[in-house]
Formats: sequence, structure tokens, C-alpha cells
Amino acid sequence: MNPMRMVIFAKEPQPGFSKTRLIPALGAQGAATLAKLLLERMLQAAIASEVGVVELCVTPWSSEEVWRKMGVPVSVQLTDQGDGDLGVRMARAAQRVIDAGESVLLVGTDCPQLDAGQLQIAALALQDADAALIPALDGGYVLLGLNQYDASVFSGIAWSTSNVATATHERIQALHWRVQTLAPLHDIDEPADLQYLPAALSSNLMLVQGFRLTSST
Repeated sequence: MNPMRMVIFAKEPQPGFSKTRLIPALGAQGAATLAKLLLERMLQAAIASEVGVVELCVTPWSSEEVWRKMGVPVSVQLTDQGDGDLGVRMARAAQRVIDAGESVLLVGTDCPQLDAGQLQIAALALQDADAALIPALDGGYVLLGLNQYDASVFSGIAWSTSNVATATHERIQALHWRVQTLAPLHDIDEPADLQYLPAALSSNLMLVQGFRLTSST
């Protein structure tokens, strides 16, 4: 089994730049605040999972100092996503990690249900499979784990649509790789998704911004 690296993709949590589809419900500052809370939660889960090295792959890249000032732990490696669409950026990171002899878990910050336990399950799945996939209930995916790399897994995907997970699964099957698909989870992209925020996140958001949200536990 190769050593594992978890690569978290994140946008800088700034008003008008991150979680823009939530602006109608939360406003630009509220959406950015939630983005920061989700990022912090994902970093905590990644570190607690102890599945391997944790890397935060960010955009835009200004300097490591800027991100450290946001509270990114020193144990987390910081890298630049670089140019290109989401597929190009994820492919670049996956190829870099796998070429270095590591397996990779690619995750975002939009799914508060993706906790340390879920990350451990995904890492274990890669002991018996070439790929592991956790779909999102909106048709995307919240985690993609890989033991090997092929550009076709990322190219020609209609990102931010309801067919992303299905298309990715089909690409993996076409390569004759063994893939383990885990139970789907809710991510937080649209105003209607706010009902799935855990109570702790809703409370923190309400404290900072004064919002009242209907939350799941």
C-alpha cells in the first residue's frame, strides 16, 4: 500500500469569490464566512483522520504567509492550484502525487458530512480498489481517491452539473480499474442546501453573521 496524501481544494474565503451561489441567501460576506467555517471543519477532519499527509491546494495563490494568517495549521502543506478549469487543476495535483509514489484523496470543502471517519473509510477502500468515490447527492462528488493516474478521469467532464459523479465513474470503469463507490453525502452549494448544515456550523454562522438557519444535527 502506498503512503496516502489528502489534497484539499479550496478557494480563498473572500466576499464575492467563494460560495457565490449562496450569496442570495447569505450575502457576499455571509457566504465567505461560511466558506471559511467549512474550510476549517475540513482541515480539522483531515488532520483527525490521520490517514496521511494533509495538503491544502489553494486559489488564488498570493503567499503562504497569507494562508497561515487565516489559521491554516503549520502541519498542513500549502500548494497552488494553478491555472485551468477544475478538471485540469485536479488532474495536475493527482498526477503530481501519484508520480511521487503516493495514493491520493482529492476532496473539497463543501461537504460538512465528510468527517474523519468517512475519510478513513475512503482510505481503507483504496487498499482493495484502484479508485474510491463518494458521490454528492446533487450528482457531483465530494471525494475521489486514486492509486493510479489517467488523464481521462478528469478531462471532458461537465463540472458543476448533476452528471459529474456518473461520468467520472464511467471513465474509471472504461480503464478497467476497480472502483469502490461509497454512500453519497450532502454538500452545501445552493441556498436549499443550508438545511443540511450541522447544528454547530449553523450556530457559528449565526454568531458571526446573525443568520437564522434550519440545520440538521
